[in-house]
Amino acid sequence: MPKQSVLFLIDTQGTFTVGCYAGNPSLGTPNIDRLAGEGMRFDRAYTCAPVCGPARSAIFTGLYPHTNGVLGNDMAPHSDLPTLGQRLQGAGFKTGYIGKWHLDGSDYFGDGRCPPGWDPDYWFDGRNYLESLPDEQARLLSREVHDSESVEKHGITAEFTHAHRTAEKARAFIEAHRDEDFFLVVSIDEPHHPFICPEPFVSAFEDFELEVPNAEDDLSTKPRVQQEWARHVGGRRSLEKRGGKQWLKHPRYFACNSYSDHEVGRVVAAIDEYAPDALVAYTADHGDTFGHHGLDSKGPALYEEIANIPFILRCPSKIKAGSVSPHPISHIDLAPTVLDFFGIAPPPLLHGKSLLEQCHDPQHATHEHVFVEFNRFEIDHDGFGGFAPIRAACDGRYKLAINLIDTDEFYDLEKDPLELHNAIDDPDYAEVRDRLHDEVIAWMGETRDPLRGPHWGRRAWRTIEKSSWGGPTRPRPFDEDYFPKTRLYDDGREIDRFVYDKI
Repeated sequence: MPKQSVLFLIDTQGTFTVGCYAGNPSLGTPNIDRLAGEGMRFDRAYTCAPVCGPARSAIFTGLYPHTNGVLGNDMAPHSDLPTLGQRLQGAGFKTGYIGKWHLDGSDYFGDGRCPPGWDPDYWFDGRNYLESLPDEQARLLSREVHDSESVEKHGITAEFTHAHRTAEKARAFIEAHRDEDFFLVVSIDEPHHPFICPEPFVSAFEDFELEVPNAEDDLSTKPRVQQEWARHVGGRRSLEKRGGKQWLKHPRYFACNSYSDHEVGRVVAAIDEYAPDALVAYTADHGDTFGHHGLDSKGPALYEEIANIPFILRCPSKIKAGSVSPHPISHIDLAPTVLDFFGIAPPPLLHGKSLLEQCHDPQHATHEHVFVEFNRFEIDHDGFGGFAPIRAACDGRYKLAINLIDTDEFYDLEKDPLELHNAIDDPDYAEVRDRLHDEVIAWMGETRDPLRGPHWGRRAWRTIEKSSWGGPTRPRPFDEDYFPKTRLYDDGREIDRFVYDKI
C-alpha cells in the first residue's frame, strides 16, 4: 500500500472559531470536526509565530523563523535551506502544493512561479489565481468584501473563489496519484480577508455572534506596543456591548470560515475515496484577535486567540479515532512528523520532533514546553507595527513572553485562561517563571538565534549575569544531503559535534 499524506493549511483560524475546539457546532465546521472525531485533536498546539510568512516558513523548513530568515511577511527563507517538498521529492515521492505560499519574498499573492520541490502542474498561488480570472473587473471583485446582496448582484459562485479552485486541483492530484506515494499541501487562503464566499454561506451568518469575554482588557499591565495597537484599531472592532457582555459580529469572516470547511470536506471526500489510509494533517498558520484584549487582527502579542491553533492528525491505521492530546506541540514538529511517516530520518538540523509516538499514546508528551516568537509583521510597511522582538515558552499551563524592548508577560492559563492578569512580578510564580526564562535563553542559543544576547536575561524581574563576549561556538547541525559539514575556523577540520568551547 502506498504511503500518502495531505496537509491542510488554513489562513487565519484560531481554535475559538472551530466547532470541535470551541464546543460550538453553530460555527459550521463539520468537516474539521469530523477529522478530529476520526483522528487526534491536539488541544495545546502553537504556531511558531503569529504571522503568515514566519509561521509558514517554520512549517516548511522545520526551523524557527529566526533561524530560517523569515522575520516578517514578504521575506523568503535562506536559499540554502531545503523545504519539506524538496526533501520528499528528492527521496522519490510525488509532491504537490496548491494554494497560498507566501514564502517567495514578493507580495501577498506570490510571484506565480513554482519553487523547487513541488509539481509545477498543480502549483496555484495567489498570483496564479488572479491571472486565472477573465478580466480586471473579476480581479477587482475578488478583492472586495461581499455581503449577500453583492454576491447575488455579481453572480459570485463557489467556482469563482480561490478556495474552490484550490480544492479542485487537490482532488485531481489525489486521484491522479492514488496508487503512488505522495505528499500534498492544500493551502486555502480563506477565511482570510476579503472573506469571499458564495451562498448559502454568506447569508447563514448574518446574525451570528460570539461572546468576547476579555474585550475590555485595559492592557494597563501589558506591553506598551499592545496599548498602541489597541488605540490604532479601536474604531475597527466589530463589537457590540449588550447585557453587560461584549459580542463579536463578523458575518463575513464566519461565513467564509464555514465555506472554507466546506471546501476542505470536498478534498477529504477524495482522500476517503482514493487514499483512505493517508496521514491527514489539519492546521492553520495563526488565529486572529477579533476584539479580544481590545485588539484586532494579529501582531506583537502571543495571546491564545492568535497563537493557539487547530492541529489535527488522522490516519486510520495508526491513530485512534476521537483521541485528544493535552500536551504542548508546535508547528515546528510538522516537518519531522511527515518525514518520519515516510520513513525518512529527520536530519539534526531540524528543530522539532516527530509526533508519531504521541499519536500512538495521547498521554505521551513529546515536549515539556514549546516556543513562540515574534519579530515584526512585515518589511514593506509599519501598518501593523514595527520591530517588536518577542521570545516565549509555554508548557501547556504557564506562558512566559519576553518582550525585549517592552514589558514582559507571564500567564497561568489554568487560573487565568483569558490572559487578563499579567503575573510577571507575582512572587507566587517566580519559580516557574524563572524556569521558563532559563528555557527560552537555552533555546535561543541552541537554535543559533541571531538576536540572542545577554539583554534577554537582564529583565526588570530577574537578572541572569552573562557577558555578551565569549561562550561556546555552535556550528550548523548536520544535513549532509544538502550541504557539507561546517569546518572549524581555527584548524579547518569538519565538525563532529554541535557545541565547541571557545574563549
